Amino acid sequence: MSGESASVPSPKDVDEFLDATLLGEDPALSAALQSSDEAGLPRIAVSAQQGKFLSLLAGAMQARRILEIGTLGGFSTIWLARGAGPQGRVVTLEYEPKHAEVARVNLQRAGVADRVQVVVGAALDTLPTVTGDPFDLIFIDADKENNLAYLEWAVRLARPGGVIVVDNVIRNGRVLLETDLETGLATDLATDRAKVAATRQTLQVMGSHSRLDTAAIQTVGVKGWDGFAIATVK
Repeated sequence: MSGESASVPSPKDVDEFLDATLLGEDPALSAALQSSDEAGLPRIAVSAQQGKFLSLLAGAMQARRILEIGTLGGFSTIWLARGAGPQGRVVTLEYEPKHAEVARVNLQRAGVADRVQVVVGAALDTLPTVTGDPFDLIFIDADKENNLAYLEWAVRLARPGGVIVVDNVIRNGRVLLETDLETGLATDLATDRAKVAATRQTLQVMGSHSRLDTAAIQTVGVKGWDGFAIATVK
């Protein structure tokens, strides 16, 4: 019997297998990630599997109006726009002009620019300017410290029966730690404390909100240990 133990696959290995098996090659999405890297954008976009989930959710809901808070390089925006279909519209809010410009190029390359409006500026400043019919699906993936304010706007802007998805609500399990974050996992504990505190507060409000019915799902994969909260609006 060999003394060598079998190698245990990592979550990243499994994600790569799932991407190859279920998604295959996608030049537009690969180019979006590459151009984001070349422009120096942080590598914090959703994974391909998470993006496909958002696209499937939008398609299953027949969502025709989608709001995204936090565009980055447009990777998740492409997935949402694909889920919305040619007749759908996505409004995506991005704070950084540089990120928005990268996103616009990526959206054009992916063939979905005609169904996406990129709005530049602080989301708390631009959200009051959003007009039109209520949204079917709202995806929140921006600065975590303002998640509660974004959630309040999302409830206001969503139609009854609409869905709100809030990303990054597990944070390597640190969401469980109410005050002591001396885990060695954070590079900036003060910043991480603020993000965790805001995330906990957002989850607590989602759980008690009279107009929301909420669950949270933990995820593990190429993006590490995290998760998202998903709520329907009453």
